[in-house]
Amino acid sequence: MQIVKQKEGSNLTISLEGRLDTTTSPQLEEELKQSLDGITALAFDLAKLEYISSAGLRVLLSAQKVMNKQGEMKVTGANDELKEIFEVTGFVDILNIE
Repeated sequence: MQIVKQKEGSNLTISLEGRLDTTTSPQLEEELKQSLDGITALAFDLAKLEYISSAGLRVLLSAQKVMNKQGEMKVTGANDELKEIFEVTGFVDILNIE
């Protein structure tokens, strides 16, 4: 999985490419730990993400919990398959998916 970060002031966009699963989610988790200080707007661009597992969903959920305290978070670019995963798991009610 490839992680591309773009920071503008207190806004951070994280673009993910490939698969977010048990193998790659610790990498994203570590990136988030190092990147969320002082961030008030976090966006995940999933346009190039092919797959997300429950481990990946857990990382998004923990990021949402952090951002609930310090700002806002949104998920953009999810394909139909990812949107279906978000719907089936109930994440559409937890995350701001655009």
